[in-house]
Amino acid sequence: MSRTFNNEAKTKLTELVHEGMAVLQEIETLREGLGDTVKAIAEELEIKPSILKKAISIAHKSRLAETNEENATLNEILETVGRVL
Repeated sequence: MSRTFNNEAKTKLTELVHEGMAVLQEIETLREGLGDTVKAIAEELEIKPSILKKAISIAHKSRLAETNEENATLNEILETVGRVL
């Protein structure tokens, strides 16, 4: 089934695609900048970048309580099977 768009629809779709592409490029640029900043600070503070990224993600999603609960459950499981240091 083929669909034909009128000029108004074509204009809207063209604008949407161009704006969407610009937004996605900006997001990519911001992510790269954040990654560079995280790496620099991680190196300076001698922390793994993945830990800092996880902290940022948890803070952004306001999930600290949920993450703590998950970690508590994980710790219980590891203690149960005798896999703790």
